[in-house]
Amino acid sequence: MLAGLLAGCFNNAGKIPSLRESFSKKDKNPFGTYIAYQQLKTLFSSNTIIDKKESFTKTRGKITDTSSLYICIAPALFLNQAEVDNMMDYVAKGNDLFISAAYMNEFLLKKIRCNQFSYSVPATDIFDFMKNTVTKPAAEPASAYSYYYLPFRNYFFDIDSTNTRVLGFNENEKPNAIVHFYGKGKLFLHCDPRAFSNYFLLKDDNYRYLQDALAYTQSTPDHLYWDDYYHKIRSGKNKNSENFSSIGEIMKHPALVYAFWLSLLLLLLYILFGAKRIQRIIEQLKPNENTTVTFTETIGRLYLQKKDNKNISDKMITYFNEYIRNRYFLNTNLINEDFITVLSRKSNVNRDHVDSLYRTIADAQNSNNMDDYQLLSLNEQIQQFHKTRN
Repeated sequence: MLAGLLAGCFNNAGKIPSLRESFSKKDKNPFGTYIAYQQLKTLFSSNTIIDKKESFTKTRGKITDTSSLYICIAPALFLNQAEVDNMMDYVAKGNDLFISAAYMNEFLLKKIRCNQFSYSVPATDIFDFMKNTVTKPAAEPASAYSYYYLPFRNYFFDIDSTNTRVLGFNENEKPNAIVHFYGKGKLFLHCDPRAFSNYFLLKDDNYRYLQDALAYTQSTPDHLYWDDYYHKIRSGKNKNSENFSSIGEIMKHPALVYAFWLSLLLLLLYILFGAKRIQRIIEQLKPNENTTVTFTETIGRLYLQKKDNKNISDKMITYFNEYIRNRYFLNTNLINEDFITVLSRKSNVNRDHVDSLYRTIADAQNSNNMDDYQLLSLNEQIQQFHKTRN
């Protein structure tokens, strides 16, 4: 059901939309932030959103505000010490900085004396962990917001309550949103960015969650900034220095310099002489992928998780009868002794088995509820028919 819902909502009819968590303002797939970005335009109608496409160290030099709001939503946040220092300086001047990321590296958390637990689900087990899960603001615990997908399990712990307050909880009553008071401003940290995705905000009244999350920020900021940089960074490697350069490091050591230029020379010689004798690689055509089976398995698992056995049995019966009509040219609207006999003869399936199968189908159609045993029995009989038919 989830795949079908998302396919319909995000204009990808007949195709499962991408579930990649990009958190990009341009991404209209389930886990982009197109809806959040548009909603901010309404919440702060007196402001024009200014996009920032550089690291905060570079951005800070261009911002002189003392009452602005900077919003950053990313799957993970990798910062170096210089970026953290600039962020805290921005907050100290009286500005608000709102960050939502499933993972934050230690530089920022150490600064406010806090730790974060990040819960990760292997891609192979994604559907086993899907459930209707909630997140809620601390000020209005009755206002719980839910969606059907991976649970909100990230949380903050070891929080220094001297200058930090909890603003929200996940379904396990663990804090997933906090505010840290620093200087004249406030630093807001949130550890479940999926709560600001298109999919979450479009469900029921979940759009109000963004309003609740920003309720304690500047109501009329001087400027409103949207980060369009950190959501693209997928690794913290080499983030400790913005000016880090692999070539630069090599050039610091004479022995490495000689080895580097010698390697380039040998590579050039190999290309010049080797290219004349090596046949150009013939690219292998990638076979067309059959996504029908994958899609069917996905939908089936979602139905099973919802325990909608009656719905599943109705669809199984409909597809089976359609198969009988198309292959054996029999009218399935009237099931009687003649029909059983003719179908048995044409399919070469034992008449008792055909009779038992249609008795099971009749029981399923007349039943308002079906337990797992009845559904499995129906499925096994249909599969047995296909194995023995002509």
